[in-house]
Amino acid sequence: MKSLTSGLLGICGLFAAPVAADELPSDALIAALQSGGHVIYLRHTSTESDYADQVTADPANCATQRVLSELGWAQARDIGKAVQALHIPVSEVISSEYCRAWQTADLAFGGYRKESALNFEPSEAYTDAQVSAMRDRVAPLITAPLPKAAGNRVIVGHDDPFEAVTGIYPEPQGVAYVLKPNGPGGFAVLGHIDPDAWPNS
Repeated sequence: MKSLTSGLLGICGLFAAPVAADELPSDALIAALQSGGHVIYLRHTSTESDYADQVTADPANCATQRVLSELGWAQARDIGKAVQALHIPVSEVISSEYCRAWQTADLAFGGYRKESALNFEPSEAYTDAQVSAMRDRVAPLITAPLPKAAGNRVIVGHDDPFEAVTGIYPEPQGVAYVLKPNGPGGFAVLGHIDPDAWPNS
């Protein structure tokens, strides 16, 4: 799917400079995650095709949706193995209701909680109101602080809802963004790790 085109810049202006001028390198991102208190927003791993299935998809029926490819299965498992090998603590895993998201979560982490707030709006060309709706649903999951001792929150979701909150289009499928939640309406994007760039993966 392509980047949002409708009204996003004005909407993202509601958030105070969430994106760092320079992304942290992967070793610094790993160190931050090992200390806990961060959010990993993981876009689901690779699918067999890429199109706007949210227009007609039923989130409860996998047969109406794009599905993970064999590469996607392997990517999800490898990400999970890397997180475990790197001793990154995970306190909770939250997934959208779409099958490719919760299957990624299950393959990588072995458990998850479905959250409808991470779903798409049912459109390919979003209105400003739809972008705002996605932002308002996803933002609390990204901005809610958690104690370092609790580990990290993993969110497994999609491209457009993430872009609605951050102004960043997450590519490729399987990319993980590391964010620091700072309370209501506040967060910082520290950087990203591509699916094949996890150390020891």
